[in-house]
Amino acid sequence: MMLEDVKLALRVSNSAFDPEVQDLIDGARLDLIQSGVSPLIVNSSVDVDPLIKRAIVLYAKANYGLDGPNAERFGESYDLLKQHLSLAGDYRELV
Repeated sequence: MMLEDVKLALRVSNSAFDPEVQDLIDGARLDLIQSGVSPLIVNSSVDVDPLIKRAIVLYAKANYGLDGPNAERFGESYDLLKQHLSLAGDYRELV
């Protein structure tokens, strides 16, 4: 389940921040879709596609909390992966 995977990546062990983490997951999905990644791929294969999953985790790591020492690095990694996904034919939205 994506929520549990992202919480693990963020080192969150309780459910107190589940709504915030879920908001980050949803935000990452929308951002990927707005960049041209197929909504079908983003929403249906998120638990099986390693690149989509990695993108969501990077987005969460870049945006979780206020003082993450590596937030900028994670944000840059996310942006590069998002760019790759939006240009890759297998991930592009079919028009």
